[in-house]
Amino acid sequence: MPNLNGIKKGTNIIYEGAPYVVNEANFVRMQMRKPVMQTKIKNLLNSKVTEVNFHPGDKVEEADLQKKKVDYLYNDSSNFYFMTANDFEQFSLPAAVIGHLSNYMKEGDKVDVLYFAGKPVSISLPTKVELKVVAAPAGVKGNSAQGRVMKTVELETGVNIQAPLFVKEGDIIRVNTESEEYCERVT
Repeated sequence: MPNLNGIKKGTNIIYEGAPYVVNEANFVRMQMRKPVMQTKIKNLLNSKVTEVNFHPGDKVEEADLQKKKVDYLYNDSSNFYFMTANDFEQFSLPAAVIGHLSNYMKEGDKVDVLYFAGKPVSISLPTKVELKVVAAPAGVKGNSAQGRVMKTVELETGVNIQAPLFVKEGDIIRVNTESEEYCERVT
């Protein structure tokens, strides 16, 4: 059981009987009061984000989540389908659980699935993924005078992100899945 100091971004906890992941954690000390841990936690079962204040003496149970590598197969309008590599078991997760991570998954990709009480509840992707640029407008001559000038490019998954002017159609770029920003050009 972690105490308040053990609650950090990315920690998995049990709160009100459900598994949560800590998205933000700030330790606040006010004059003449006891310190409080202000957190934003995301329910792994329904993807709802809740703000919770933990006080000294509050007991927080660490969630026992198992992580398994699986293959992403395909998606329809409401579900994403995955398959385990060792026993070829197929299962689905609702699109609401996957959220913005769907913008960075291609069919056949390996992803980590988090299991709680034997059931798949969430996925996690690497912090950085490599994706191909399928559409990039040409940079206009003279646009580079302001310093770091960006343009909107479309990636193979259909998501649009901001990238530097030198990125062309067909380039493979590295994208941060947490901040959803361009990192660097790979080729």
